[in-house]
Amino acid sequence: MNGTIIDVPGVKVGHAQNEEALTGCSVIILDQPSVCGVDVRGSAPGTRETDLLDPVNLVNSVHAICLSGGSAYGLDAATGVMQYLEEQGIGLEVGFGVVPIVPAAVLFDLAVGEYRIRPDRAMGFEAAAAANREDCPQGNIGAGSGASVGKLNGFDHAMKSGLGSASISLPNGLVVGALVAVNAVGHVVEPQTGEILAGPRDEKGQIQDSVEMMKAREFSPIPPGTNTTIAVVASNATFTKAEAKKVAQMAHDGLARTIRPIHTMFDGDTIFAVATGGIETSVDLVGTLSADALAEAVVRAVKSAAAAGGLPSHSSIHK
Repeated sequence: MNGTIIDVPGVKVGHAQNEEALTGCSVIILDQPSVCGVDVRGSAPGTRETDLLDPVNLVNSVHAICLSGGSAYGLDAATGVMQYLEEQGIGLEVGFGVVPIVPAAVLFDLAVGEYRIRPDRAMGFEAAAAANREDCPQGNIGAGSGASVGKLNGFDHAMKSGLGSASISLPNGLVVGALVAVNAVGHVVEPQTGEILAGPRDEKGQIQDSVEMMKAREFSPIPPGTNTTIAVVASNATFTKAEAKKVAQMAHDGLARTIRPIHTMFDGDTIFAVATGGIETSVDLVGTLSADALAEAVVRAVKSAAAAGGLPSHSSIHK
């Protein structure tokens, strides 16, 4: 076991990034078309194909999921994933070739690195082609390349975050995993201790409590267009689309345990939940474990990030 989302049977992950521009995308490729649900809690989302995942709508399965930086521009990366899958003959058979189903969500990282360079079709293709189940690196990679946290005291006082992943395995063969790009306006805590791992810094470089800052100012001075945490939780459970959506809803608890504030008016927090099938189990169990795995993945995203773009990271401050 790798301890990341690639432990889930049927799941591969690939990344591509521009290290100078500090942006990138991450792609989850599924061995077989898999049931998927989604839950969007942030009020400023950038998404693609999420309406399709509504349980009342027709298509039941997806072939891949794309998480990307670049704000709305980054949605173009999903087109590259579709191109890669089409070349492999993977997609929904429509009688005139195939149409790969690739839901996507983006985060805003234009304030880090070179904003004129965004994930595009070529980068999405590259990430899809790199998908594997041997390695799932974390930190400043893929969709987490330009991710940051702690922006309530101005972007110059923020901290670098990144991409994280975790998994949980049970003796009956159930495996639940999470992959997340953490780009929060607030701070990130260790849920077991309440320790603030990364967040807004004051003039002396000390990390502050975002909620206390908001209370002191008596309003929410959240910079628009600087936020959004996006994630995929996956399991080898056998679910319907409605059940997968419920798992996505429950998984948001993992964000609430680790990120404060979360789901603000200027966030686009989005979680996809994939079920690759094979294990009969309960929605409540998988939803609970998904929240646990996602909370751990958020912590890993912060702890594995390296300083970049003029922003310090947890690891650079706690050498």
